[in-house]
Amino acid sequence: MITPEQLQAIASSLEGQPLNDAIVTFLRAQFPDIHFTYCMDDDVSGVLPKLENPRFNLYLIDGREHCLCLTKNHEDASGVLVAEVIDD
Repeated sequence: MITPEQLQAIASSLEGQPLNDAIVTFLRAQFPDIHFTYCMDDDVSGVLPKLENPRFNLYLIDGREHCLCLTKNHEDASGVLVAEVIDD
């Protein structure tokens, strides 16, 4: 489970940090019990972010099955997808 408070703490940690693949290592050091992944926001479709920011969106990852999938349910979440937002 990932609480809304944890999601907000993750978003706060991202402030001022460069968004790239290295952000995963940075976040894992701060939140070792949470799985993180990174991509561009335009690569995500079919689900709304749980937390929006002008630079990034945060999505919840459900890892209970053998394949990871996005979820809107905090209770099912074991990870966070950091999706970088690029202005066109």
